[in-house]
Amino acid sequence: MKVLVLGAGVTGLAAAYLLARDGHAVTVLERRSGVALESSHANGGQLSYSYVAPLAGPGVVGKLPGWLLDRDSPIRFRPRLDPAQWAWGARFLAACNASTADQTTRRLLLLSFLSRDLTRAAITEEGIDCAFRHAGKLVVHSDPAAYEAARRLVDYQRSLGSEQEALSREECLAAEPSLAGIAHRLVGGILTRGEDAAECRLFCAGLEAAMRTGNLGVRFRFGTEVRQILAVGGRVIGVQTGAGVLEADAIVMAMGAGSTRLLAPLGLRPPVYPLKGYSLTLPILADGAAPRISVTDFAKKVVYARLGQGLRVAGMADLVGYDTGFDLSRLDLLVRQAREAFPDAADWTVLNPWAGLRPATPTGLPILGPVPGLPNLHLNIGHGALGFTLAMGSARVVTDLLAGRASPIPLEGFAA
Repeated sequence: MKVLVLGAGVTGLAAAYLLARDGHAVTVLERRSGVALESSHANGGQLSYSYVAPLAGPGVVGKLPGWLLDRDSPIRFRPRLDPAQWAWGARFLAACNASTADQTTRRLLLLSFLSRDLTRAAITEEGIDCAFRHAGKLVVHSDPAAYEAARRLVDYQRSLGSEQEALSREECLAAEPSLAGIAHRLVGGILTRGEDAAECRLFCAGLEAAMRTGNLGVRFRFGTEVRQILAVGGRVIGVQTGAGVLEADAIVMAMGAGSTRLLAPLGLRPPVYPLKGYSLTLPILADGAAPRISVTDFAKKVVYARLGQGLRVAGMADLVGYDTGFDLSRLDLLVRQAREAFPDAADWTVLNPWAGLRPATPTGLPILGPVPGLPNLHLNIGHGALGFTLAMGSARVVTDLLAGRASPIPLEGFAA
């Protein structure tokens, strides 16, 4: 089939790669000048296959008032005259319960474990140089109640296939000595040894190179803005771009937070809204002072990953619409938190700041597969902060469904 993939971020490229390997004639359309120039450009760098619990957890509602009043909160809400923002927020609050969070976690683990195997295979088979390593992941806690709740989940997570260990403060420091700067506020942590780290932007570049130089025959049309998805008689037939019409037998929508603009004229309103995040990429100056294990500060919602000779610091979840500009107060907060954690690790005069929009659903489950009423339009959107982690698994689901095969995982909760 002739397939158009809309979007050249990690989810779009992963889909294009597996679709081409499945024998389809694939063209990737991207409005920017290259791959991974938006949400995939400088994300957290953690491939977090076992730690996929959604942001909408059972303890969130009680914390929200304090977060909304605290200028240093990991979550910020800027109200807008946008019905989609308020509708998303209402559905997010409705998802903040133990039952929904448990169900979401179970479903995401199936997708993430599938994605883990496919991501590792692609990196190995294509020789992709993306600072990939088996880093492990340590989630550190400073609140005793939060740590106890996490510790109680270890056995449950193990029953789902996730190998995790609950560590004391002393064991956290033994596993990652560079945490000495915040030892005074640690009460414990959860270690997952099987997690990976990699530079998403370089992974995307590697997929592009594999699709260009191999026998896959994928075409890329950069600087191409899709203005409309064309549909006739219950099927999509192509897209209208600034340069004219491009026809297709099937379309895969993978434009992240920008997807809703093109889907709305078709009567489709998937619950995807941007959560803005920030990152820093700091040159490592003192090797022993920078973490080797990927670290997540649970209370502050900040993640750290060593990527080659750089330290990636990422955080924030700001519900502020489609604004991609830098809020200097948020960048300053991220710098302060990172310097507290690893004061001697990096050159703090070279920040390489970045901001991007995570396309999030209220529950945390991405939306995958064909659209009811338009069976040859497939969605691959709504991955939130787990786009890199889930990209290859999502691509497998979309590729199999587009070919008329059964999904490799149960589709309940993911289906469009």
